[in-house]
Amino acid sequence: MNILQSIFNKIILDHQKLKAMIEKLKRENKTIVFTNGCFDILHTGHVTYLAKAKELGDVFIVAVNSNASVKRLKGNHRPINQLEDRMFLLASLCFIDIVTFFEEDTPIEILKIIQPHIHVKGGDYKIENLPEKTIIDSYGGKIVLIPFVEGYSTTKIISKFKTSPQS
Repeated sequence: MNILQSIFNKIILDHQKLKAMIEKLKRENKTIVFTNGCFDILHTGHVTYLAKAKELGDVFIVAVNSNASVKRLKGNHRPINQLEDRMFLLASLCFIDIVTFFEEDTPIEILKIIQPHIHVKGGDYKIENLPEKTIIDSYGGKIVLIPFVEGYSTTKIISKFKTSPQS
């Protein structure tokens, strides 16, 4: 199989297929780790966070906010990169096993499907404030916060680009 095909094979758009895959992995006693985000402009902070998340289990799944969801969360000027491009870049990272998407503003519905053993968020969140905490608690999952990598932010990158002199 060529490299591009292996990247595309990691992208699962059909949530029923995803559910079946997860059930099989759980029967094989694989620890499922999950995170979600916009990942609009992939940067060092994202990659560091994602690599640390993978270390927590066997299979690492990343769910990406849809274009409409990013627009609702970040404003009309976002996303910079379309969903397909954001998913492709994430799937190209060797330590991410599965990439999918969700339409809502929170990952609650996709978490109901996947029910990962470990749900990972950045250290800029507080567990008690996560809207998804109730669903994770309901099936006995665990939430892990990974320290935020200072100095990296898509918003800061966009701001820097807007304020830099045009050539």
